[in-house]
Amino acid sequence: MAKITRSNGHRLDSIAHIQLGVGTLERPNPDDLSFDLDAVNAAVVSLTAEIPADAMTAQTLGTERAGNGVIIDEHGLVLTIGYLVSEASAVTLKTASGGEVAGETVAYDYETGFGLIRALAPLNAAPLELGDTSTVMPGDPVVVVGHADGGGSIAAQIVAKREFAGYWEYLLDEAIFTTPPHPNWGGAALIDKDGRLIGIGSLFVQETRTADEHEPGNMFVPIDLLQPVYHDLVTLGHANRKSRPWLGMFTTESSGHLIIAGLYSNGPAEKAGLEQLDVILRVDDHPVQGLADMYRKVWDTGDAGTRVNMTVLRDGKIVEAVVETADRYTLMRVSRPH
Repeated sequence: MAKITRSNGHRLDSIAHIQLGVGTLERPNPDDLSFDLDAVNAAVVSLTAEIPADAMTAQTLGTERAGNGVIIDEHGLVLTIGYLVSEASAVTLKTASGGEVAGETVAYDYETGFGLIRALAPLNAAPLELGDTSTVMPGDPVVVVGHADGGGSIAAQIVAKREFAGYWEYLLDEAIFTTPPHPNWGGAALIDKDGRLIGIGSLFVQETRTADEHEPGNMFVPIDLLQPVYHDLVTLGHANRKSRPWLGMFTTESSGHLIIAGLYSNGPAEKAGLEQLDVILRVDDHPVQGLADMYRKVWDTGDAGTRVNMTVLRDGKIVEAVVETADRYTLMRVSRPH
């Protein structure tokens, strides 16, 4: 399994080159671009969020989070990666010119990973045009844009478009992988050759081209996933679909085995008696072949609240557990748009 690190909000001075332990990262040359890089930079804001200590995600993501966001409409709607703002009680946006504006959480969609923030005062920047992920392919040059305080813009390349399974019960059928990595990837904008937004930065990963080939880079959530849920997110604060069954555990792949790496305190899996280091063998008597396969088998059992039979190996013994799954949204502090 790829080693994964969430955005650390690390701030760097705006300099000509960036050092991240993987060599020198090059700035894009504006003369080589067909779009106005300054305008794109102006549409990317920095974002800080405060989360209550008793929030469900505080135990795993912390109570202070920082990253980037991208302005996507004329009324100050900012698209970011959802883990930065999930359960946030306060959000502050900083523009490219240095002005600070308060924001409010509009929506968080766990399935896509997107989050939306509305600025409560003008951001004084034009929104970015949304692109089409299907038009970009491995080998294409791109620009990864973060706020200037966190590294600014770097020249990059798409190296893969493939399935991604995250240990926190998250699955994308086709994520976008780029290299070299941006130093402040969370919520960063992935820009195609025409200056359009095609992805939102999610992770630093050690394997980009394939799940087994070591090459550090970033994983981006494709912008194409936004359109089907956009209206729901803006008007309802969530996608108008049935919630998937949630186990409340973190699972890793190691040497061909699925191992429970952690459990949410008092979550469904812990209540069912599952334990850290249990090796997952079957879901409803069906053998599991990898993390993505396990998720799909769990989600195929029904909507949130369904009961899932899980077979695990613990200390050399077979253990059966029945997990009464939950709707994770009911356990989170979910904001609604005003």
